[in-house]
Amino acid sequence: METNLNSSECALKISRIIAVFVIFVITGTSIGLYTSNTTQVASVDEESALEMEVQIADVVTTSAERNLNTTSRSAEERIVEEPKVQYISIDEIEISRDMDLTQRCGVSKEDFVELMSGLRYDTSGFFEENAEIIYDLCEEYELNEIFFCGLIAGESGFNIASNHRNKHNYISMMSGGSMIRYGSDEEGLEAAAALLHNKYLSEGGSCYYGTTLSCVQRRFCPNSSTWVGLIYGCMSKIVN
Repeated sequence: METNLNSSECALKISRIIAVFVIFVITGTSIGLYTSNTTQVASVDEESALEMEVQIADVVTTSAERNLNTTSRSAEERIVEEPKVQYISIDEIEISRDMDLTQRCGVSKEDFVELMSGLRYDTSGFFEENAEIIYDLCEEYELNEIFFCGLIAGESGFNIASNHRNKHNYISMMSGGSMIRYGSDEEGLEAAAALLHNKYLSEGGSCYYGTTLSCVQRRFCPNSSTWVGLIYGCMSKIVN
């Protein structure tokens, strides 16, 4: 009886040991599987994040390239839309009594300065000294350079009479019965250019009758029958 009891107790102990061992094995296996799964998930997450970073980088690069291409196209379009100005030579300048006084003579600034520096009638040196100012003013106020210089010569003389020079008033601009005084050649020349553009040569101007010499004469010097011939003669001396 005692022998049988001992045998039963031994068998029970062995069963318990086996059960504990099995539990350890199962637990270890579960932990291993969990760790493996966690590692795989982390690996997948890292790969997904990396792929997303690559995609974002591609989008940024593509956008930058698109902007660069757009900027390049815009620059090319601006170049196409702004063609280089074509000038004529001094020998190609043309004038006439009925010419449009708002049309430029067509030469470059450098050539106009050269034309004025070689003007043999410019005994005072006024036109040579102020050639660049005259050209810039004619560009700003849409005046023919030869007309503007011819008007100055007709009103002040090529030698520039002292009363005109002292007042820097070269086209006889009047106020209250006397010539207006200006502070410098540039100021006087700009006042003259602005007056011609605003009042005589622009539609709606108070003295506007057209853009030819005879039209300007109607208000600029209405009582003279020789004014057109005088101004045109001075213009001819400049280009011939």
